[in-house]
Amino acid sequence: MKGSPYGAFPPSLQPLDGERIISKQFASAFFGTALSDILTTAAIDTLLITGLSTSGCVRATALDALQSGFAPFVVSDACGDRHSAPHDANLFDLQAKYAEVVSEGEAIEFLRSSALSSPET
Repeated sequence: MKGSPYGAFPPSLQPLDGERIISKQFASAFFGTALSDILTTAAIDTLLITGLSTSGCVRATALDALQSGFAPFVVSDACGDRHSAPHDANLFDLQAKYAEVVSEGEAIEFLRSSALSSPET
C-alpha cells in the first residue's frame, strides 16, 4: 500500500529523481504491472533480479522475465529467504531451468562491462 512503512526504501538506498518506481501487488514484478512494456520500450533485454524471498517473489519474477523474453540473472547474495534451505534449493532450480544465478561480484562486473560497451560512453 502506498505510504506504508513496509514498502519504504531504506535511507541508504533512495531512488534518484526521475527514476521510475513500479509498485507490485503480487509475487512477480511482471504480473499486473507495465514492467514488460517499460523494459521493451527502453530496449532492455537483460535483468539483474534481487530481493526477498528467493522462493517467492524472486523466483516468480525470474520465471515471468524468461517467459516474457528477457534474460534473467538472479544475484544470489542479494536475495534471501526465511531459511537457507528454500533459498539454496530455489537458486539451484532457477539455475537449472530459468535463469543464470550470479554472485554480486559477477553482477557488478557485468554492469561495468555493459557501461563500457554502451554507445553513450
